[in-house]
Amino acid sequence: MLWIYYATLKSNETLLITINSIGSFMEAIYIFIYISYAPKNAKILALELIMLLNVFGFGLILVLTHFLVKGSQRVHVLGWISVILSVSVYAAPLSIMKKVIQTKSVEFMPISLSFALLLNAVMWFFYGLLLKDFYITVPNIVGFIFGVLQIILYLIYKKCKVQEKLPSTIKPNIVISPEDNQNLEINITVNADEINGDSEERMVGLSN
Repeated sequence: MLWIYYATLKSNETLLITINSIGSFMEAIYIFIYISYAPKNAKILALELIMLLNVFGFGLILVLTHFLVKGSQRVHVLGWISVILSVSVYAAPLSIMKKVIQTKSVEFMPISLSFALLLNAVMWFFYGLLLKDFYITVPNIVGFIFGVLQIILYLIYKKCKVQEKLPSTIKPNIVISPEDNQNLEINITVNADEINGDSEERMVGLSN
């Protein structure tokens, strides 16, 4: 929404308005779907963040830049705010990149999303460069760097196999069969390695 507001303050920014309007509409659909199916606590947290950032945060920026900043200075102030927020969006996958390095698994970093991030940054970079718009160009340099890093991480760890940890608690399957009213035989089957499909079986004889 900030980029739409930024574009309305400049001339010949139809593409910026159109693309970000479509993007805002799609994001609204994603958020609606998330809230519809999320657990209660996650749903409440999402609604609180929407009210804090999208309603109060954007409203505060809109009011302050409209009444406290005049003329062309308003474009510069809003441009810097948009740059900071755009860089933070591009930096958001850093936590996922850290997890990829720690687990040596790309399960949580799909290549399609990383490629889309990279392509998006490249296109917007050249768009801002051709228009000589500093505020569009700068955050997409950061986006390009993070996009390349994600692709590199994917290529490094895509073939790595992660050994899953065994569960801390193993629930055995116990079958007790009396024999001659004297001995009890306990057959315990423990799934010790779910990855390889191996199992261990223990026979325990008890005297009564």
